[in-house]
Amino acid sequence: MTRVGIYVYGMASAAAGVMDFIWGDFDASHQPIQAFGDHIPGREILAYITAVWMIAGGMAILWRRSARAGAVALASIYFVFAVFWLPRFYTAPHFLGFRIPVEIGVFAGFGTQLIAVAAGALVCASLATRKSSSSGPRTILFARWIFGLCSIAFGLAHLTGVKDNAVYVPRWMPLGGEFWTIVTGICFVLAGLAILSGILDVVAARLLALMLLVFSALTLVPMIFTFPHRHDVWGGNAYNLAAVGATWIFAGLIATRNARPEHETNATLARVS
Repeated sequence: MTRVGIYVYGMASAAAGVMDFIWGDFDASHQPIQAFGDHIPGREILAYITAVWMIAGGMAILWRRSARAGAVALASIYFVFAVFWLPRFYTAPHFLGFRIPVEIGVFAGFGTQLIAVAAGALVCASLATRKSSSSGPRTILFARWIFGLCSIAFGLAHLTGVKDNAVYVPRWMPLGGEFWTIVTGICFVLAGLAILSGILDVVAARLLALMLLVFSALTLVPMIFTFPHRHDVWGGNAYNLAAVGATWIFAGLIATRNARPEHETNATLARVS
């Protein structure tokens, strides 16, 4: 699962870079550089640099010799995207009113990038364990908090914005969009709690990845056929698959750590990439 996760994470990240290159701009939904202003000098050049960075990082992480460099590159660029979200903690309440759903929504957007950062850090640490046996466990603990808290934030964003999220549920699904928005919101929260507590954490992480993959199949991929000329639609598909891969990486590593003594886990971490 870890190896498959690395491939999905790397290929999806590279695909997101290809989309940035094609449009010559950042994906407004997941790379919101516009949060710093509508007229940023050299924005197009920065977008092309980002595109090349993501493509190179996504490809590099797929090969053993360059995997660590690729993981560092992807963790770094996703961290930059997370920084893009920070101004919205001030601007969103300023324009939309200081309401809990608004703050949760911004944190959820911020969290979408943090889990991608955590995945890159996990892969990097898995290679570094050859020299430092303590880096892997610390990074897994860091990732556990990231995935747990962000999953809870995703769930609360669903539960506090049911009507806004219900529009993404296919109309053919029974029981209506609001029902499935509430169900998935609860699932996100339960997965986050399980990951944080360590109770059924591996099962929770795997089911979380499966739910994200279902989102791609039922909602995001069909949107490509409806809005084929929108960058955010293509970018959203690429990012969601990167999140699936990131969650698979996390699930695989905590499964290994739970199943084996620490010294064996460190040796395994060093081999997964």
